[in-house]
Amino acid sequence: MQHLMFNTNKMNASNYCNMNIPGIHMMNGENEEMIYANTGPVNSLDVRTETEKSFTKSHQTPQHTGSHWMGSSRAVTVCLAVLCVLLLTAVIVLGVKCNKNTEETHQLLNKEERDGLSNNCELIKQRENMDGWVCHQSSLYFISSELKNWIESRTYCTEKGADLISINSSEEQDFIKKVPGDTGVWIGLSDLNVEDTWKWVDGSRVTFKFWRSGEPNGYTKENCVLSYATGWIDHRCHEAFKWICEKNI
Repeated sequence: MQHLMFNTNKMNASNYCNMNIPGIHMMNGENEEMIYANTGPVNSLDVRTETEKSFTKSHQTPQHTGSHWMGSSRAVTVCLAVLCVLLLTAVIVLGVKCNKNTEETHQLLNKEERDGLSNNCELIKQRENMDGWVCHQSSLYFISSELKNWIESRTYCTEKGADLISINSSEEQDFIKKVPGDTGVWIGLSDLNVEDTWKWVDGSRVTFKFWRSGEPNGYTKENCVLSYATGWIDHRCHEAFKWICEKNI
């Protein structure tokens, strides 16, 4: 009995110890919960902090990148603008230089051409024994000292391989004004074929005009033209005046 009781007590003690073990486990559980409880807020705070940092970086990085991109775009735009200005300046400078060179070339060619024509004019003058003829630009001119009517004057010119002068520019008209005095000279203009249709002896129409005020006014009675320093007038073809022949080179 005593042995049995001892066993019983032993069992009770064991059960008691076993009953206290869960208590120990509970205490351990509580400690774990306390540890977890103490650990949880720290980890949660760290997570929130990392999240906030990530969120801040995710919002700040695009702003920084955008600002950098905008700055780069402005720099590229400024560089392109400067290049455009430089290119435009270079084009203008080259254009001016080319125009200047072109003008100088034209002037040189014109001078060489004039010199060539003048030399050629002199050679023709000597070869054809045209004493008294004057070289001017691309033509030879003869200013008579005699007096003839329009038809006779033209005949004289054609016999020399020339014709009465055809005036096609103000420069050529100024050349005629060098005739001494205000003497009228026959020129190769008339309306003999068709009244009031003035044509040069080569059949071309009048492009340059130097009519004196109120001229022409002779109608059917005045069909040939005299040139004065003050302008052209129509006149009777049978009257005698000086004349000017022109021979193209």
